[in-house]
Amino acid sequence: MQVVPSTLNDIEQIFELYDAAIAYQKTVFNKHWQGFERSLIERELSEQRQWKILIDGQIACIFAIDFNDPLIWKEKDADPSIYLHRIVTNPKFRGANFVNEIVEWAKVFAAGKGKEYIRMDTWGDNPRLIAYYEKCGFSYLGNIIPTASSILPKHYEDIELALFEIPIEEKQSVEGK
Repeated sequence: MQVVPSTLNDIEQIFELYDAAIAYQKTVFNKHWQGFERSLIERELSEQRQWKILIDGQIACIFAIDFNDPLIWKEKDADPSIYLHRIVTNPKFRGANFVNEIVEWAKVFAAGKGKEYIRMDTWGDNPRLIAYYEKCGFSYLGNIIPTASSILPKHYEDIELALFEIPIEEKQSVEGK
């Protein structure tokens, strides 16, 4: 298993995985993503903020990172953090619990960049997903209603979000990973 940056060559598969995730979300919950602008993904790719997990040369999982998320985290955005977004597992690898792998990777990656927290959000009314993220080591910080903004993807309109974080221990480093 490797965690490596996605490239522009991956963009079609990234969108195929987003479509598969949306189809899956529709079967298990009353909310789902509403698609993403190609320009957003292209920008993330050019800034090396789109990542993939490879297993035997296949994309098993994708996720995006950011280093700021002020519309969601408001004043807490001042804390040096890495934000995880849009974790999608290839249906062929469903059940592999890649969030745990991403967390371990993020601890080392973020520590190497001087970050103090790994953070993420999800729908605030999805107890199953909230429990899963807690099982993966995240502390549930409570729910917020994000400020309306045309910058956020459409599925952020009129929703309540659950916020999560994991503090990064100072002893984490890029060495050995």
